[in-house]
Amino acid sequence: MDPITKENILQEIPLFTGLVAGQRLIISQRSSLKEYKKGQIIYQEGSAGEAFYIVVLGRVIIYTQDARGNESPLEYLHRGKYFGIISLLTGDSHSVSAKAVNDCLLLIINREDFDFILKEIPGLAIDLSRTLSRRLKRKDIHQKIIFESAAISIFSSYSRAGKTVYALNLALSLAKETRKSVIILDILPQGKTYSLPRRLGIAGVYPVFELSVLERVNPQGIGEFLLKDNFGIDMAALSYNPGDKLTLRRLTDLLSLLVNDYHYIILDLPSDMDRNILEMLNQSDLIHVLTSPEEIDLKRTANLIARLKADFNFHEDKIKVIINEYKESKLRHKQQTDLLNQPIFATLPKIGFSSSDKMVLDEPECEYARAVRRMARKLSDSQVGLALGVGVAYGFCHIGVLKVIEEEKIPIDVISGSSVGALIASLWVTGKSSAEILEITREFKGPKNIWGIIDLTFPILGFIKGNKLYRILKKHLGAKTFYDVKLPLKIVASDVKRKEPIVFESGLLVDAIMASCSMPGVFAPFRLKQGFLFDGGVINPLPTEPLFAMGVKKIIAVNVTPSREDVLKQYEKIKGAEPTGKPQNKLKTNILDIIFSSIEILQSEVAGKEAQLADVVLHPDTSGLYWLELHRAKEFAERGEEEARRNLNRIWQVINE
Repeated sequence: MDPITKENILQEIPLFTGLVAGQRLIISQRSSLKEYKKGQIIYQEGSAGEAFYIVVLGRVIIYTQDARGNESPLEYLHRGKYFGIISLLTGDSHSVSAKAVNDCLLLIINREDFDFILKEIPGLAIDLSRTLSRRLKRKDIHQKIIFESAAISIFSSYSRAGKTVYALNLALSLAKETRKSVIILDILPQGKTYSLPRRLGIAGVYPVFELSVLERVNPQGIGEFLLKDNFGIDMAALSYNPGDKLTLRRLTDLLSLLVNDYHYIILDLPSDMDRNILEMLNQSDLIHVLTSPEEIDLKRTANLIARLKADFNFHEDKIKVIINEYKESKLRHKQQTDLLNQPIFATLPKIGFSSSDKMVLDEPECEYARAVRRMARKLSDSQVGLALGVGVAYGFCHIGVLKVIEEEKIPIDVISGSSVGALIASLWVTGKSSAEILEITREFKGPKNIWGIIDLTFPILGFIKGNKLYRILKKHLGAKTFYDVKLPLKIVASDVKRKEPIVFESGLLVDAIMASCSMPGVFAPFRLKQGFLFDGGVINPLPTEPLFAMGVKKIIAVNVTPSREDVLKQYEKIKGAEPTGKPQNKLKTNILDIIFSSIEILQSEVAGKEAQLADVVLHPDTSGLYWLELHRAKEFAERGEEEARRNLNRIWQVINE
């Protein structure tokens, strides 16, 4: 293996492999090597083109930036790729920016030397001109996002945090969910025993890649260290000397090769706080830090994060804290986040002693496996979101949709709900099955049971106070919060005064549902610290926007709001129907009908627009059913189930894209 020299580099870079020795010597004499630290700007959009750059080690991102500073990636460049050519050959300023994704080594040729080289080596000038012509013609610098790779380090500030089991299951999940290439690197100090080969069924003697040596990585020889298994991922065992300063350079060299072949590189790092490990962490795109929920472990993790930020300028968004609940904790969620001074990315449920190491494959329906799969889909931008719309009794169609999701094992990573959709979603994510939710609706045994949730009041702000509904919600949800749910939940309410939606993601579920269900003119508005809040359906009757805003790429929406034509037909029936029951209730019911029908017409228009953000829209047929017929929940649920089963192929097509 050879040390890093310009002569060796020029022999391996594809752009120069066709040159003779004398021509490569000219380039060697007219170029320089320069290191860039992770996050360092190489050049910015609008600046003059002063040099030609070639990536030797590490990765470079080419991006544009809007007025608010938001970056839009265009290309990820790896070993052997070159950039800066357009500005040099055209004389224009840079139309994009370039930045080091991790520590980089670049071969740089300044403008004067670049012009000299092109005169001396005309064939190189022709090759570069062709490249420029293709790029300008196709505009691929702005349209094409090339092979992108993500390096994810798994780490803990102490041993026995469940780090290796998580790293293995994350790697397996990424391979299964994305069908992309994944490698896991088992990195240990010299003399330590590797556990990943055994967990992956790799028997016998296997090679170990030594990081603490002077020689550079040989691209042709890297294959001998890659271990293949039967589960769809590759693996390599890496060894290092904790006191050796060469470790980081050689790891960076190795990563610069692997990013050309693997979409995801998982680094299972030892739980040591030495400088080498912290430097390795800094080469990652993301760090997953595992900790137990105990106070002492949370404090250790907080100190680690503070050091990463202070010593390495690691951005908070790149550090993801994962709570492994293998230990019990008396601390509430807010106490945990206060100790960490960092949001909690995810929670891993407790696993049994007899559980498989490869739970995502051997026990796919256990809670641990489900949690890891959700994280894998989030990391790979392939999350599946479910939006449940408004509709009072029509909302019971959601129960049938959830039944199909359960039976067909359709993956759902995040769920949003407005009004009755918020209620059904909350019951489901707190652990109640569709059958259990349907059983709860049996409390409405007949038409008169609607009055069990209605407590009339003088109509200053609404006909119904909402106290009875609040007691019913407390009965089934108690004091559960958004941190007691099995997957992320978004509940939408409306701030009518500010004319904007309020998306609840924390606090008591009951309070969020009450705000989301407070139909204007019917229920008195629900008061929280945000002010007076009304039904989420006023602004988001089909809450796809909250899912879209958080980056969910695959959205299934359940729109139970009848069409405008259906609403008008129903309204005509209401006007022509003979009133029955007590005089006081006749008037209130008819007024409620009129208000609800008017709102429905408006919601139908808005829901249609929100449906455009969804990949699949389920719209159950509710003809013959009435919005106040809570006692017919089973019939509504059957309509929802029928609609979901009709669209199963479309749903799976979207999920598997």
